Amino acid sequence: MTSSKHFTFIVSDAYEGGRLDKFLSDQVAEASRNRLQEIIRQGHVTVDGHKIDTIKHKIAAGSQIELFLPAAEETLLTPVSMDLEILYEDDFLIVLNKPAGLVVHPGDGTPEATLVHGLLAHTGGKLSSIGEDGQRPGIMHRLDKDTSGVMVVAKEDETHLKLAKLFEKHEITRMYQALIWGVPLPRQGHIETHIGRHPKNRKKMAVVARGGKKAITYYKVQETFADIACLADVKLETGRTHQIRVHMAHIGHPLVGDSVYGRSATQKMRKAQCNFSEQQTEVINSFNRQALHACKLGFKHPKTGKYLEFTTKCPPDMNMLVETLRTLHI
Repeated sequence: MTSSKHFTFIVSDAYEGGRLDKFLSDQVAEASRNRLQEIIRQGHVTVDGHKIDTIKHKIAAGSQIELFLPAAEETLLTPVSMDLEILYEDDFLIVLNKPAGLVVHPGDGTPEATLVHGLLAHTGGKLSSIGEDGQRPGIMHRLDKDTSGVMVVAKEDETHLKLAKLFEKHEITRMYQALIWGVPLPRQGHIETHIGRHPKNRKKMAVVARGGKKAITYYKVQETFADIACLADVKLETGRTHQIRVHMAHIGHPLVGDSVYGRSATQKMRKAQCNFSEQQTEVINSFNRQALHACKLGFKHPKTGKYLEFTTKCPPDMNMLVETLRTLHI
């Protein structure tokens, strides 16, 4: 476990009127901006002797800022041996292809047998110590349980922090393939909104008029299926929770199989001007997850500076769904 640290800064003229969290992020290499925001909220920062717990607090030139950086909590998770599809690994990071159905880290209702447990077994516990309450060692970003595809994981703290900066600056390429209901018009475009917690259902995310975080998604239709559905490439500029699922539903084209943000396949098929065969109906109705696969991940290696890019094909269940949709005729 890393030890706690204490920092003292004097605000320069260049940061006059700037945000507290942005200032600390620029000064402290030992912590990501997300972690610094949480530390501010926890009351570990003072400005001119006054405790500040607001990340957007405006600072003034000449002010003295003190920061207490708590030691990262050691994980108490028990390693669980599991088969992992490792695409790349060195002393600093791991790139893997996560299968659908595997939860990334422990949380409510999923205390064990997550990807983190498998990674701890695979590495002998050698993962970065940066993570929420020791529950997310090494985790840089997450994919939903039922989303498959490429992820990068940090094995030590310096790499974790440098990767976090790349994510923060949108310098990591993240491409997905998605099966969506209908065909968006235009067939290529971008969606830019703010995403926050759903005002009535806190377990869901939603496009919000006030608050939330800026979210930008690019999409391009690659193949259509009798205008009933389409296969699209989707690229993330930001990485908000459920971003692709929320954005596609927002423009009226939810992901096939998404029971949270979209209507059931049965409802969609009833509205379609198409006669579905028994086999087509069975394949479409039996697809019980959002049809989303993280197919590409590209980034500059934090240690070597070499650009790395990894691509993976859609898993068999999505391929079967695509082949079935190709047989549709109006």
